[in-house]
Amino acid sequence: MKAIVWNGPEEMSVEEMEEPRVAPGTVIVRPEAAGICGSEIEGYLGRMGNRTPPLVMGHEFAGTVTEIGEGVNEDLLGRVVAVNPLSSDGTCPLCRAGNTNLCPNRALIGIHSPGGFAGYTLAPVENVYPLPEGVEARTGALAEPLANGVHAARLGLAGHTVERAVVIGAGTIGLMCLQAAVLEGIPNVSVSVIEPHDARREQALELGAGAAYASGEEAREALEGPTEGLGAGLVFDAVGAEVTRQMALDLMRPGGRTVFVGLHDDDTTLGFHGVVRGQFDLQGSYAYTGEDYERALEWLVAGKAGIGELPPVLPLEEGPGAFAELVRGPSARIKVFLAEMGE
Repeated sequence: MKAIVWNGPEEMSVEEMEEPRVAPGTVIVRPEAAGICGSEIEGYLGRMGNRTPPLVMGHEFAGTVTEIGEGVNEDLLGRVVAVNPLSSDGTCPLCRAGNTNLCPNRALIGIHSPGGFAGYTLAPVENVYPLPEGVEARTGALAEPLANGVHAARLGLAGHTVERAVVIGAGTIGLMCLQAAVLEGIPNVSVSVIEPHDARREQALELGAGAAYASGEEAREALEGPTEGLGAGLVFDAVGAEVTRQMALDLMRPGGRTVFVGLHDDDTTLGFHGVVRGQFDLQGSYAYTGEDYERALEWLVAGKAGIGELPPVLPLEEGPGAFAELVRGPSARIKVFLAEMGE
Protein backbone atom coordinates (compact mmCIF):
# COMPACT_ATOMS: atom_id res chain seq x y z
CA MET A 1 0.00 0.00 0.00
CA LYS A 2 0.96 3.65 -0.33
CA ALA A 3 1.48 5.89 2.68
CA ILE A 4 2.68 9.42 3.34
CA VAL A 5 5.78 9.14 5.50
CA TRP A 6 7.16 12.05 7.50
CA ASN A 7 10.92 11.56 7.68
CA GLY A 8 11.88 14.71 9.60
CA PRO A 9 11.37 18.49 9.51
CA GLU A 10 9.82 19.39 6.14
CA GLU A 11 10.77 15.97 4.75
CA MET A 12 7.77 14.00 3.56
CA SER A 13 7.25 11.51 0.75
CA VAL A 14 4.77 8.94 -0.54
CA GLU A 15 6.23 5.46 -0.05
CA GLU A 16 5.25 1.82 -0.41
CA MET A 17 4.65 0.09 2.93
CA GLU A 18 3.42 -3.24 4.18
CA GLU A 19 -0.27 -3.37 5.00
CA PRO A 20 -1.13 -3.62 8.72
CA ARG A 21 -2.10 -7.01 10.13
CA VAL A 22 -5.34 -7.43 11.97
CA ALA A 23 -5.21 -8.60 15.61
CA PRO A 24 -7.89 -9.72 18.07
CA GLY A 25 -10.19 -6.85 18.97
CA THR A 26 -9.08 -4.69 16.05
CA VAL A 27 -10.22 -3.81 12.55
CA ILE A 28 -8.51 -2.70 9.36
CA VAL A 29 -9.93 0.51 7.94
CA ARG A 30 -9.37 1.79 4.40
CA PRO A 31 -9.35 5.58 4.94
CA GLU A 32 -11.57 7.42 2.48
CA ALA A 33 -10.96 10.86 4.00
CA ALA A 34 -8.09 11.81 6.31
CA GLY A 35 -7.86 15.46 7.31
CA ILE A 36 -4.63 17.38 7.87
CA CYS A 37 -4.62 18.81 11.40
CA GLY A 38 -2.89 22.01 12.47
CA SER A 39 -0.87 20.05 15.02
CA GLU A 40 0.42 17.90 12.16
CA ILE A 41 1.67 21.01 10.40
CA GLU A 42 3.66 21.80 13.54
CA GLY A 43 4.82 18.19 13.59
CA TYR A 44 5.83 18.43 9.93
CA LEU A 45 8.05 21.38 10.89
CA GLY A 46 9.62 19.36 13.71
CA ARG A 47 8.02 21.37 16.51
CA MET A 48 6.14 18.51 18.17
CA GLY A 49 8.22 16.38 20.49
CA ASN A 50 5.57 13.63 20.61
CA ARG A 51 6.11 12.77 16.94
CA THR A 52 9.16 10.74 15.97
CA PRO A 53 10.14 10.10 12.34
CA PRO A 54 9.65 8.04 10.29
CA LEU A 55 5.93 8.37 10.93
CA VAL A 56 2.66 8.00 9.06
CA MET A 57 0.48 10.78 10.46
CA GLY A 58 -3.28 11.20 10.08
CA HIS A 59 -5.52 11.08 13.15
CA GLU A 60 -8.63 12.70 11.64
CA PHE A 61 -10.04 9.98 9.42
CA ALA A 62 -12.94 7.79 8.44
CA GLY A 63 -13.29 4.96 5.97
CA THR A 64 -14.48 1.44 5.24
CA VAL A 65 -13.79 -1.60 7.42
CA THR A 66 -12.09 -4.16 5.20
CA GLU A 67 -10.99 -6.79 7.75
CA ILE A 68 -11.90 -7.71 11.31
CA GLY A 69 -9.97 -9.45 14.05
CA GLU A 70 -11.02 -12.22 16.38
CA GLY A 71 -13.93 -11.27 18.62
CA VAL A 72 -15.19 -8.48 16.36
CA ASN A 73 -18.79 -8.40 15.13
CA GLU A 74 -18.92 -9.42 11.47
CA ASP A 75 -21.56 -6.76 10.82
CA LEU A 76 -18.75 -4.20 10.78
CA LEU A 77 -17.28 -5.60 7.57
CA GLY A 78 -17.91 -3.19 4.73
CA ARG A 79 -19.28 -0.46 6.99
CA VAL A 80 -18.14 3.15 6.69
CA VAL A 81 -16.90 4.19 10.12
CA ALA A 82 -15.49 7.22 11.87
CA VAL A 83 -12.39 6.45 13.92
CA ASN A 84 -11.63 7.94 17.32
CA PRO A 85 -7.82 7.78 17.26
CA LEU A 86 -7.37 8.30 21.01
CA SER A 87 -7.15 5.35 23.39
CA SER A 88 -6.57 5.17 27.14
CA ASP A 89 -5.97 2.33 29.58
CA GLY A 90 -9.28 2.96 31.40
CA THR A 91 -7.83 1.90 34.75
CA CYS A 92 -5.53 4.69 35.96
CA PRO A 93 -6.73 7.32 38.51
CA LEU A 94 -7.22 9.91 35.76
CA CYS A 95 -9.33 7.55 33.66
CA ARG A 96 -11.39 6.58 36.70
CA ALA A 97 -12.02 10.29 37.30
CA GLY A 98 -13.31 10.68 33.74
CA ASN A 99 -10.19 12.37 32.38
CA THR A 100 -9.37 9.66 29.86
CA ASN A 101 -7.74 12.25 27.58
CA LEU A 102 -5.05 12.79 30.23
CA CYS A 103 -4.26 9.09 30.75
CA PRO A 104 -0.47 8.67 31.11
CA ASN A 105 -0.74 5.56 28.93
CA ARG A 106 -2.86 7.17 26.21
CA ALA A 107 -2.08 6.34 22.61
CA LEU A 108 -3.03 8.19 19.46
CA ILE A 109 -3.24 6.68 15.98
CA GLY A 110 -1.01 8.83 13.80
CA ILE A 111 1.49 9.41 16.62
CA HIS A 112 2.03 6.13 18.47
CA SER A 113 0.97 3.94 15.56
CA PRO A 114 0.60 4.51 11.79
CA GLY A 115 -2.25 6.86 10.95
CA GLY A 116 -4.78 7.52 8.26
CA PHE A 117 -2.50 8.91 5.54
CA ALA A 118 -2.19 5.40 4.18
CA GLY A 119 -4.05 2.82 2.16
CA TYR A 120 -5.03 0.89 5.29
CA THR A 121 -4.95 1.63 9.03
CA LEU A 122 -5.33 -0.54 12.12
CA ALA A 123 -7.77 0.60 14.84
CA PRO A 124 -9.22 -0.87 18.06
CA VAL A 125 -12.80 -1.99 17.45
CA GLU A 126 -14.08 0.05 20.40
CA ASN A 127 -12.80 3.19 18.66
CA VAL A 128 -14.79 2.82 15.45
CA TYR A 129 -18.27 4.29 15.00
CA PRO A 130 -20.44 3.10 12.09
CA LEU A 131 -21.90 6.02 10.17
CA PRO A 132 -25.59 6.04 9.22
CA GLU A 133 -26.50 5.31 5.63
CA GLY A 134 -25.86 8.36 3.49
CA VAL A 135 -23.32 9.97 5.83
CA GLU A 136 -19.98 10.02 4.06
CA ALA A 137 -16.43 9.61 5.30
CA ARG A 138 -15.55 13.31 5.04
CA THR A 139 -18.23 14.08 7.62
CA GLY A 140 -16.98 11.31 9.89
CA ALA A 141 -13.41 12.60 9.61
CA LEU A 142 -14.54 15.89 11.16
CA ALA A 143 -15.59 14.20 14.41
CA GLU A 144 -12.06 14.30 15.83
CA PRO A 145 -11.50 18.06 15.41
CA LEU A 146 -15.05 18.84 16.51
CA ALA A 147 -14.52 16.70 19.62
CA ASN A 148 -11.67 19.06 20.53
CA GLY A 149 -14.12 21.95 20.29
CA VAL A 150 -16.71 20.11 22.37
CA HIS A 151 -14.12 19.46 25.08
CA ALA A 152 -12.91 23.08 25.07
CA ALA A 153 -16.47 24.42 25.28
CA ARG A 154 -17.30 22.07 28.12
CA LEU A 155 -14.26 23.26 30.08
CA GLY A 156 -15.01 26.88 29.27
CA LEU A 157 -18.58 26.71 30.51
CA ALA A 158 -18.12 24.45 33.53
CA GLY A 159 -19.37 26.41 36.55
CA HIS A 160 -18.91 29.65 34.63
CA THR A 161 -21.61 32.11 33.59
CA VAL A 162 -20.87 33.57 30.16
CA GLU A 163 -22.58 36.50 28.47
CA ARG A 164 -19.92 37.22 25.82
CA ALA A 165 -17.40 34.83 24.28
CA VAL A 166 -14.60 35.31 21.76
CA VAL A 167 -12.82 32.71 19.64
CA ILE A 168 -9.33 33.63 18.44
CA GLY A 169 -8.61 31.94 15.11
CA ALA A 170 -11.01 30.64 12.47
CA GLY A 171 -9.12 27.61 11.26
CA THR A 172 -10.69 24.20 11.76
CA ILE A 173 -10.30 24.11 15.55
CA GLY A 174 -11.47 27.69 15.97
CA LEU A 175 -14.59 27.00 13.91
CA MET A 176 -15.23 23.87 15.95
CA CYS A 177 -14.88 25.80 19.24
CA LEU A 178 -17.27 28.41 17.87
CA GLN A 179 -19.95 25.88 16.95
CA ALA A 180 -19.53 23.88 20.15
CA ALA A 181 -19.87 27.02 22.26
CA VAL A 182 -23.11 27.95 20.47
CA LEU A 183 -24.50 24.42 20.61
CA GLU A 184 -23.64 24.18 24.31
CA GLY A 185 -25.84 27.16 25.03
CA ILE A 186 -24.09 30.48 24.37
CA PRO A 187 -26.28 32.54 22.00
CA ASN A 188 -24.59 32.84 18.62
CA VAL A 189 -25.04 36.63 18.73
CA SER A 190 -22.78 36.60 21.79
CA VAL A 191 -19.91 34.60 20.26
CA SER A 192 -17.48 36.56 18.09
CA VAL A 193 -14.38 35.48 16.20
CA ILE A 194 -11.02 37.13 15.56
CA GLU A 195 -9.37 36.11 12.28
CA PRO A 196 -7.15 38.19 9.97
CA HIS A 197 -7.99 36.15 6.86
CA ASP A 198 -11.04 37.56 5.02
CA ALA A 199 -12.45 34.26 3.72
CA ARG A 200 -12.13 32.62 7.11
CA ARG A 201 -14.00 35.46 8.77
CA GLU A 202 -16.80 34.93 6.26
CA GLN A 203 -16.80 31.23 7.03
CA ALA A 204 -17.06 31.94 10.76
CA LEU A 205 -20.09 34.15 10.18
CA GLU A 206 -21.73 31.45 8.05
CA LEU A 207 -21.16 28.90 10.82
CA GLY A 208 -22.74 30.92 13.59
CA ALA A 209 -20.46 33.71 14.77
CA GLY A 210 -22.33 36.83 15.82
CA ALA A 211 -19.47 38.99 14.57
CA ALA A 212 -16.00 38.52 13.08
CA TYR A 213 -13.07 40.90 13.51
CA ALA A 214 -9.72 41.19 11.78
CA SER A 215 -7.78 42.04 14.94
CA GLY A 216 -7.87 41.95 18.70
CA GLU A 217 -8.09 45.74 18.77
CA GLU A 218 -11.29 45.66 16.70
CA ALA A 219 -12.78 42.99 18.96
CA ARG A 220 -11.88 44.86 22.15
CA GLU A 221 -13.42 48.05 20.82
CA ALA A 222 -16.62 46.18 19.88
CA LEU A 223 -16.83 44.71 23.40
CA GLU A 224 -16.58 48.10 25.11
CA GLY A 225 -20.25 49.01 24.95
CA PRO A 226 -21.95 45.64 25.51
CA THR A 227 -19.66 44.75 28.46
CA GLU A 228 -19.38 48.26 29.98
CA GLY A 229 -15.68 48.18 29.18
CA LEU A 230 -15.01 44.96 31.08
CA GLY A 231 -14.38 42.49 28.24
CA ALA A 232 -15.44 38.94 27.43
CA GLY A 233 -16.24 36.37 30.07
CA LEU A 234 -14.84 33.52 27.97
CA VAL A 235 -12.10 33.42 25.34
CA PHE A 236 -10.93 30.43 23.29
CA ASP A 237 -7.39 30.64 21.90
CA ALA A 238 -7.47 28.22 18.97
CA VAL A 239 -4.12 29.41 17.61
CA GLY A 240 -1.61 29.07 20.43
CA ALA A 241 0.88 31.75 19.41
CA GLU A 242 2.41 34.08 21.99
CA VAL A 243 0.55 37.02 20.46
CA THR A 244 -2.83 35.26 20.63
CA ARG A 245 -2.28 34.17 24.22
CA GLN A 246 -1.53 37.75 25.17
CA MET A 247 -4.55 38.87 23.14
CA ALA A 248 -6.77 36.51 25.11
CA LEU A 249 -5.76 38.14 28.40
CA ASP A 250 -6.37 41.59 26.93
CA LEU A 251 -9.90 40.60 25.91
CA MET A 252 -10.96 39.02 29.20
CA ARG A 253 -13.03 40.70 31.85
CA PRO A 254 -11.94 40.41 35.50
CA GLY A 255 -12.87 36.94 36.68
CA GLY A 256 -12.99 35.71 33.09
CA ARG A 257 -11.70 32.45 31.68
CA THR A 258 -9.53 31.63 28.68
CA VAL A 259 -9.41 28.11 27.29
CA PHE A 260 -6.09 27.50 25.53
CA VAL A 261 -6.42 24.96 22.74
CA GLY A 262 -3.84 25.96 20.10
CA LEU A 263 -0.29 24.62 20.11
CA HIS A 264 1.56 26.90 17.69
CA ASP A 265 4.18 28.08 20.20
CA ASP A 266 5.57 26.34 23.25
CA ASP A 267 7.23 29.14 25.23
CA THR A 268 5.12 32.21 25.97
CA THR A 269 5.72 35.24 28.19
CA LEU A 270 2.63 36.60 29.93
CA GLY A 271 2.25 39.40 32.45
CA PHE A 272 1.14 37.58 35.57
CA HIS A 273 0.51 40.65 37.68
CA GLY A 274 -2.53 41.15 35.44
CA VAL A 275 -3.51 37.50 35.77
CA VAL A 276 -3.49 37.72 39.56
CA ARG A 277 -5.14 41.13 39.84
CA GLY A 278 -7.78 40.24 37.26
CA GLN A 279 -8.39 36.87 38.93
CA PHE A 280 -8.16 35.27 35.49
CA ASP A 281 -8.86 31.58 35.01
CA LEU A 282 -6.36 30.11 32.53
CA GLN A 283 -7.60 26.71 31.39
CA GLY A 284 -5.71 24.30 29.16
CA SER A 285 -7.73 21.98 26.93
CA TYR A 286 -6.15 18.82 25.54
CA ALA A 287 -7.93 16.52 23.10
CA TYR A 288 -11.26 15.09 24.29
CA THR A 289 -12.98 12.20 26.05
CA GLY A 290 -14.99 9.45 24.45
CA GLU A 291 -18.17 11.29 25.45
CA ASP A 292 -16.93 14.45 23.69
CA TYR A 293 -16.22 12.45 20.54
CA GLU A 294 -19.66 10.85 20.56
CA ARG A 295 -21.38 14.21 21.00
CA ALA A 296 -19.34 15.66 18.14
CA LEU A 297 -20.29 12.79 15.84
CA GLU A 298 -23.94 13.13 16.83
CA TRP A 299 -23.93 16.85 15.90
CA LEU A 300 -22.21 16.18 12.58
CA VAL A 301 -24.59 13.39 11.60
CA ALA A 302 -27.55 15.60 12.53
CA GLY A 303 -26.18 18.45 10.40
CA LYS A 304 -25.85 20.77 13.40
CA ALA A 305 -22.11 21.36 12.88
CA GLY A 306 -19.49 21.14 10.14
CA ILE A 307 -17.29 23.33 7.98
CA GLY A 308 -19.80 24.24 5.30
CA GLU A 309 -19.22 22.81 1.83
CA LEU A 310 -16.86 19.86 2.08
CA PRO A 311 -13.73 20.05 -0.10
CA PRO A 312 -12.84 17.15 -2.40
CA VAL A 313 -10.58 14.37 -1.19
CA LEU A 314 -7.10 14.62 -2.73
CA PRO A 315 -4.90 11.63 -3.58
CA LEU A 316 -2.10 10.75 -1.17
CA GLU A 317 0.43 11.81 -3.81
CA GLU A 318 -0.63 15.41 -3.26
CA GLY A 319 -0.09 15.18 0.48
CA PRO A 320 3.54 16.36 0.71
CA GLY A 321 2.70 19.35 -1.46
CA ALA A 322 -0.37 20.14 0.63
CA PHE A 323 1.72 20.13 3.81
CA ALA A 324 4.28 22.43 2.21
CA GLU A 325 1.52 24.79 1.11
CA LEU A 326 -0.18 24.86 4.52
CA VAL A 327 3.10 25.79 6.18
CA ARG A 328 3.07 29.06 4.25
CA GLY A 329 0.11 30.28 6.27
CA PRO A 330 -3.69 30.41 6.41
CA SER A 331 -5.66 30.24 3.18
CA ALA A 332 -9.32 30.03 2.24
CA ARG A 333 -9.05 26.24 2.51
CA ILE A 334 -10.29 25.31 5.97
CA LYS A 335 -9.61 21.58 5.64
CA VAL A 336 -7.57 19.34 3.34
CA PHE A 337 -8.63 15.69 3.02
CA LEU A 338 -6.35 12.97 1.64
CA ALA A 339 -6.83 9.30 0.74
CA GLU A 340 -5.33 6.61 -1.44
CA MET A 341 -7.31 6.54 -4.64
CA GLY A 342 -8.42 3.28 -6.27
CA GLU A 343 -6.72 2.02 -9.38
